[in-house]
Amino acid sequence: MSNLAAPDMIYTAAVTILAIILYIYMGLRVGMARGTYKIDAPAMTGHPDFERAVRIHANTMEFMVTFLPALWLAELYFGGWIPPVLGLVWVIGRIVYMLGYSAAANKRSAGFGIQALATILLIVLAIVGIVQASMAA
Repeated sequence: MSNLAAPDMIYTAAVTILAIILYIYMGLRVGMARGTYKIDAPAMTGHPDFERAVRIHANTMEFMVTFLPALWLAELYFGGWIPPVLGLVWVIGRIVYMLGYSAAANKRSAGFGIQALATILLIVLAIVGIVQASMAA
């Protein structure tokens, strides 16, 4: 059996797809808000609900840049069920962030904290795994 077919790899791939789908959904919400509030591209300001949708989408992209490599490095070097579970926690955190920020800017902190902690833990797992691999080599 290929290492790519190992259950933890499949779960990590599934979490990656969930994160991408969530990001696409957030982008669609920006487009819908443009239509609702009659904000033509390339404008990035206007109604506060539109601006929050833009920030939710942009902030998620900003964090995906650290989340995805951390997720896959943790999976490749640490392995097991913990990386995909932390990846799922990240996705849930981004959903909580989106729902909170959509309601009011000051309600975004809980979701932000959840996803930030998941990312930090993935980075720690990646470092631990890389150190272990280098010591074994």
